[in-house]
Amino acid sequence: MSRRLRSALRFFCALLLSASFSTSGHAQVKTTAERLGYPPDAKLLIIHGDDLAVAHSVDLATFKGLDEEALSSASVMVPCPWLPEVAAYAKDHPDADIGIHLTLTSEWKSYRWGSVAPRDQVPGLFDAGGYLWPDAPSVGTHAKPEEVEREIRAQIDRALKLGIKPTHLDNHMGSVFTNPALFAIFAKVAREYGLPFLAVRIPGAPPQMLAQLTDRDIVLDSVITAHEGVRPEEWRDFCAGLMRTVKPGLTELIVHLGYDDADLRAITEGHSGWDAAWRQRDFDVVTSPEFKKLLQQNHITVVRWRDLPKRVQ
Repeated sequence: MSRRLRSALRFFCALLLSASFSTSGHAQVKTTAERLGYPPDAKLLIIHGDDLAVAHSVDLATFKGLDEEALSSASVMVPCPWLPEVAAYAKDHPDADIGIHLTLTSEWKSYRWGSVAPRDQVPGLFDAGGYLWPDAPSVGTHAKPEEVEREIRAQIDRALKLGIKPTHLDNHMGSVFTNPALFAIFAKVAREYGLPFLAVRIPGAPPQMLAQLTDRDIVLDSVITAHEGVRPEEWRDFCAGLMRTVKPGLTELIVHLGYDDADLRAITEGHSGWDAAWRQRDFDVVTSPEFKKLLQQNHITVVRWRDLPKRVQ
């Protein structure tokens, strides 16, 4: 794995791991669960599949996860080549919970992409090779806020034009969390389109970032996911442990589904994180009967992004 990719992946892992801390110390009139019409001790979980459109293998595995209700939600990378396949699925499955995985980075060694907006309108998003930056911190350093806004809007508009009706916005590799100005754009555009967006009250986050969240926003209490420190043979036990740690409130479990086939191995070659084998393990875990039993045993209620805005009280 390249040093730049390792840095990017570690950055995003650190972001997610820091988000897993409880936010119970934040003063609020109602808990998140209560705001959504649930009892205060309800354990609400979004089971979310990232990276639709990055590869046919990822699409097929994620579609199966949605069809079997192993996933409650997923999101699509609009700049990626398999977008039309996702658009076709969305049209055939209008109730599917599919958001937009706003993509400002392109991390794979031999499989890269550019922007949706014309390159001359978003030059700060591109590296010297003519592709989107391979890591999130580079976006925060080089991209101007107006360029990020232009690209975010272009991605949403392309999805809408293809018939995808997004249920929410989130972000590939955490690039919009690298500085408060980019997060402000992320939140502003989401609100303008009437979409909930991924936001977590992270202890220690910049005050100017937390200050942008309002009482009308649906804010997660935690985000959980696997990380590079988990050994393949420990995957199932690790995920089982995650389910036992889900606390009352709204949590998102982020998984990356795919089949460990030749195409996906070629795309992810040279990367130990989020590679084909990783995605196969995620698929095997969340689609297993044992995982469904874990949800029941831990009294977890699975919810969807699509339904949350209608439940806000």
